Amino acid sequence: MSQFPTSLSHHWHGTIRAFGRSGSCHSSPWPRLLWIMWAWLSPGASWAHPGTQPHSIKIEGDITLGGLFPVHSRGPPGIPCGELKREKGIHRMEAMLYALDQINSDPDLLPNITLGARILDTCSRDTYALEQSLSFVQALIQKDTSDIRCSNGEPPIIRKPDRVVGVIGASASSVSIMVANVLRLFEIPQISYASTAPELSDNNRYDFFSRVVPPDSYQAQAMVDIVKAMGWNYVSTLASEGNYGESGVDAFIQISREAGGLCIAQSLKIPREPKPGEFDKIIKRLMETSNARGVIIFANEDDIIRVLAAAKRCNLTGHFQFVGSDSWGAKSSPIMDQEDVAEGAVTILPKRASIEGFDQYFTSRSLENNRRNIWFAEFWEDDFRCKLTRPGIKIDSEKKKCTGEERISRHSQYEQEGKVQFVIDAVYAMAHALHSMHLDLCAGAMGVCDKMDPVEGRQLLNYIRSVSFNGSAGTGVLFNENGDAPGRYDIFQYQMSNTSSPGYKVIGQWTNNLRLNMEEMQWSGGERQVPDSVCSLPCNPGERKKMVKGVPCCWHCELCDGYQFQADEFTCEMCPFDMRPTENRTACRATPIIKLEWHSPWAIIPVFLAILGILATSSVVITFIRFNDTPMVRASGRELSYVLLTGIFLIYLITFLMIAEPGPVVCAFRRLLLGLGMCISYSAMLTKTNRIYRIFEQGKKSVSPPKFISPTSQLVITFILISVQVIGVFVWFGVVPPHTIIDYEELRPPNPDLARGILKCDMSDLSLICCLSYSIVLMVTCTVYAVKSRGVPETFNEAKPIGFTMYTTCIIWLAFVPIFFGTAQSTEKMYIQTTTLTVSMSLSASVSLGMLYIPKVYVIIFHPEQNVQKRKRSFKAVVQAATMSTRLSQKSNDKQNGETKIEPDRTQ
Repeated sequence: MSQFPTSLSHHWHGTIRAFGRSGSCHSSPWPRLLWIMWAWLSPGASWAHPGTQPHSIKIEGDITLGGLFPVHSRGPPGIPCGELKREKGIHRMEAMLYALDQINSDPDLLPNITLGARILDTCSRDTYALEQSLSFVQALIQKDTSDIRCSNGEPPIIRKPDRVVGVIGASASSVSIMVANVLRLFEIPQISYASTAPELSDNNRYDFFSRVVPPDSYQAQAMVDIVKAMGWNYVSTLASEGNYGESGVDAFIQISREAGGLCIAQSLKIPREPKPGEFDKIIKRLMETSNARGVIIFANEDDIIRVLAAAKRCNLTGHFQFVGSDSWGAKSSPIMDQEDVAEGAVTILPKRASIEGFDQYFTSRSLENNRRNIWFAEFWEDDFRCKLTRPGIKIDSEKKKCTGEERISRHSQYEQEGKVQFVIDAVYAMAHALHSMHLDLCAGAMGVCDKMDPVEGRQLLNYIRSVSFNGSAGTGVLFNENGDAPGRYDIFQYQMSNTSSPGYKVIGQWTNNLRLNMEEMQWSGGERQVPDSVCSLPCNPGERKKMVKGVPCCWHCELCDGYQFQADEFTCEMCPFDMRPTENRTACRATPIIKLEWHSPWAIIPVFLAILGILATSSVVITFIRFNDTPMVRASGRELSYVLLTGIFLIYLITFLMIAEPGPVVCAFRRLLLGLGMCISYSAMLTKTNRIYRIFEQGKKSVSPPKFISPTSQLVITFILISVQVIGVFVWFGVVPPHTIIDYEELRPPNPDLARGILKCDMSDLSLICCLSYSIVLMVTCTVYAVKSRGVPETFNEAKPIGFTMYTTCIIWLAFVPIFFGTAQSTEKMYIQTTTLTVSMSLSASVSLGMLYIPKVYVIIFHPEQNVQKRKRSFKAVVQAATMSTRLSQKSNDKQNGETKIEPDRTQ
């Protein structure tokens, strides 16, 4: 043994004596601890709790191991110990006795060396366990007995306490932490079989602590993996106050934060001494975030029972889905009488196996063969629900008397406690370390040699950290540099429905990574679908997540509207101009391209009118050609009539070009013929009206005829007017060659499903109007001359029919303008505008054809007797007619009633 404990003990002795002489109280825990140690270790001193003598199991041996087990539960305030713990206490403690028996009977492990034990009850309370464990360091403290004398003057004979070389335990992490702080001061190695707090992995603070169970940091990682595998991202945590619960939850929160994608709705703590109604308050707090149905629970067995009971009282059976740590594991006691609340609970437990040899050992224990276990009689009464007779104690009449013939598992329910395997492995780890130490130091000597007497603690620790053997369950037992065992877990789920034997079912394993059989899981009511535990449900396709500030797992779903699509889960972006979003708005698709089809109702009516017009125009032309030399045709002005009929024919023809599929050739002819037909028609009519007007006006002034009234002159004037339109179109060809475009903006309504790209020629509304503007100018000018020529006698040439034609045409085009431009925002714009334009042009052509030529054709065909030669009218007759007309207009102002009708001179 090193000199540290001896020298330290002298220092402590002086400190303790000084403290004992002092009347002051210290707030620091260490002076109080030293005072407790001195008071406990002084000769004749009483125990820390007056009136209660500590019980311990002592087994003689060459080398003594300490043992710490929660034989009893925590007592109520003021009482250290409560009820007996049959599984976590007696089973585990008997596992150490079983392991010692096995080792002592093994000729290959520590041959000729017997392991003894000093086993203490921690009563599941860290402070009480600390007081009890001081007996382990008693032999290492040299007490000053110089002032102690016997009554006969002889020096006292003080029995030297057994030296404990290592400690097996404790169970709860809080107890292990408290005990480890003392044991490390005296360099006593400690191997725990159940303490899993991550804090104990700190090799700087707990350098003499090791454990055969993995730390909760592994367990927390496994639980994070389980939660993610079930698709949960919003859970609450619940921890018992203390190192085990708080450290486990802290590790879970830390790992989940590093992994990302998992949020903690609430993190609640269960007080060490909960007040009445505390657990109902906890359930109500959990319901404040009811979407977080998953509850991660790191709590002791007693707290688990009360949490489930509170959930049942609040009628929340099946709402919360618990994920329990190894303190829950596969135990039946936490869920007894509240199985319906626990149904579906997923629990985790370090990978274990039932040790068949221990079952045989434990079920064979009886009051006669197990007298070394001082708590076995109490266990017997509790297990068989009977009462043993004791001198001076009356038996409760309500309880039966124990006969001693009862047998475990035959007359009572028995199931091996889950940590039995680890207790056995912890004892064997200590034995293997001592065996290796003996081989190295004693060089084959029998028994404990001088170099191992006493066993040096730090040296033993090095051997403990180096052990590697197959444990009681066949799995490897070894420790890392922090004294931690590797993480190997079984994952259980408590199932009731669809099974003949309700209970815990293994659904997976975790060994550095998760293997979970989702198909074998079932939930409350036998439901196979994993319950949701999410803050926000996933957004539908086409919806983006708008995150809630500060809570990365909570969001609102916003639809990507208009022409937006879902670029990623957080972003909506606009589709390219030639595309539109798909129906679910997760991508973009090409916008359909349309054009005016021949079978469309918008095309059928214009085409029908155009065909009728072409047939009618062709009939007139044929009639005029056939009767070309008749008076009626000659009187109409044959040359200009043919020009005008050509223009009317082209007006009808443009309908087919406007409906035809756009292409460079079609677009070129559209530009050329759109205004050319009207230009030809109105140029011819303007020339006619202008000729009549000039003749009429000239007749008022003189008898000489005006210039340029011959047919040749009229044709020249007409072609000059037409050439302006043709030259303008060819200049347009040179500046912007005709081509097609796809217009995606024209049919882009708010609803993208209705969006269309329109295949069209490169003619905007403005260019179309410009193309027609010259013809409109000719039309207006022609109308002006028609108005001025309204005084010509009705039998004189064609002035009045042309006038009526132009009035009607103006009305048609005045109606065209608001219809054409008023539908610019309509989704049917292309159809309406094309139909309006073609119909308006056909109507204007039909008016010209109907007013000017249909009556003549009617006379030529049906009244040929009127199509005869009349005397030639001289310019003098025109002058007379003009003079008479002037006089008539002057006299009409003086006459109030009656009409004066002057017949023109038809004799000329």
